Amino acid sequence: MGPQSETSNVPDAPDAPDIGGALSKADFEALRRAKHLLESPPLGMQLAAIVGAPVEKMIAKLPGPASDKVNEATQAALRKCLQIALKTLGKGAVGNGAPGAKPGNLLHKFAVATTGAAGGAFGLFALPVELPVTTTLMFRSICDIARSEGEDLANPDTQLQCLTVFGMGGRSPTDDEADFGYFIVRGALAQAVSKASSEMATKGFAVHGSTALVKLMQNIAARFSVQVTEQIAAKSIPAIGAVLGAMVNTVFMNHFQHVAHGHFTVRRLERRYGEAAVEAAYEAIDVSLD
Repeated sequence: MGPQSETSNVPDAPDAPDIGGALSKADFEALRRAKHLLESPPLGMQLAAIVGAPVEKMIAKLPGPASDKVNEATQAALRKCLQIALKTLGKGAVGNGAPGAKPGNLLHKFAVATTGAAGGAFGLFALPVELPVTTTLMFRSICDIARSEGEDLANPDTQLQCLTVFGMGGRSPTDDEADFGYFIVRGALAQAVSKASSEMATKGFAVHGSTALVKLMQNIAARFSVQVTEQIAAKSIPAIGAVLGAMVNTVFMNHFQHVAHGHFTVRRLERRYGEAAVEAAYEAIDVSLD
């Protein structure tokens, strides 16, 4: 079974009902598609459908030190992403708040499929090498999606918003069994993002010198590492092979591209209509009817 289809294949809905409020018909439809993406099946379910085994059983077969290796590799990968962001983003790519050219989703998926093939052959041993590369490719894709929704990539807040997509796409080990929605998870990260953004704007980038930035990255890493563990577990089953390893990485990328499309669509609409109006319309949409 292959990865989910592109966002353009999300089924169209009938005319926007009254719950759209101040939103135009086109923008309400964009919000409905965003919620469809943000509320799509968790990564673990998607991976289980590919490898044919429950994620919990796959994780149980990982060696004992795997969790520590994943946490260390995850934080290192996120630090690398932010360093790249500060060095390369925003040069000639400033957004104006309006949607731009479509992002190159397929190109980024092809790139991570290549790294996934290697990971499928070496499993957990490839993690310190593969994860930073895969995460960086994913981060560039997320930034490309943000740009396509009118975000200013030169803005420190936008750079951190791109990073938080890794946290929005998964759960934290401290989460209970409650079904956390998009706005709850986003709200939990918002204060940390605001503090880190302020420090970056006034003091520049220093991962080891910024308390706010360190706390934010630890928060994101705690959530992202859950998905990394699921990905590694899926590629650690016997005879996973290069082909299935590539498929696992493609689903991994696809999942976070969906989260990014949803998140930055919501932010674009908030810039136009205000946060309260967009959240009210979002909560009123029933994606189970799609």
